[in-house]
Amino acid sequence: MIRKKKKQPRDNGRGGTVISIIGPGVEVKGDLVSPGSIRVEGEVEGTVYAAKGVVVGQHGGISGDISTQDAVIAGRVDGSLHAASRVEVHASARITGEVHSRSVQVEEGAQLNGQVRMDETLTLEEHPGLGLGEAKAVESGEEERAMGLETVAAGA
Repeated sequence: MIRKKKKQPRDNGRGGTVISIIGPGVEVKGDLVSPGSIRVEGEVEGTVYAAKGVVVGQHGGISGDISTQDAVIAGRVDGSLHAASRVEVHASARITGEVHSRSVQVEEGAQLNGQVRMDETLTLEEHPGLGLGEAKAVESGEEERAMGLETVAAGA
């Protein structure tokens, strides 16, 4: 008798990948907190905290402060952006507010109106509601593909 191996469910707990998506046409009023990553293709009015990463798609927008490890912005952000590791600002991005990160990459054509501060010692503080340890950088590859960063980078 041949038995198929049961497919293990994806671990969405502390050690797994958690990706929350705010789709096109969706409007959220209030704070968002995630132990993983958040992708915004709709509109968010409130504070956004994601332990791993925040992606704002070309047609997405956030009116409020963002705290995360890595941020990729192709849409609109009105508020402070704190990314402990890196920030990518695509040509279609419109940011009004302070940007704090270890590394900032800005494409030609992007609008960045505010103060930019780069600090090698910047860390992401733990959000009290998560009960997690220190946030770790987004691993290159798997999570970025799952969040659709290639699509954002290609300008789709």
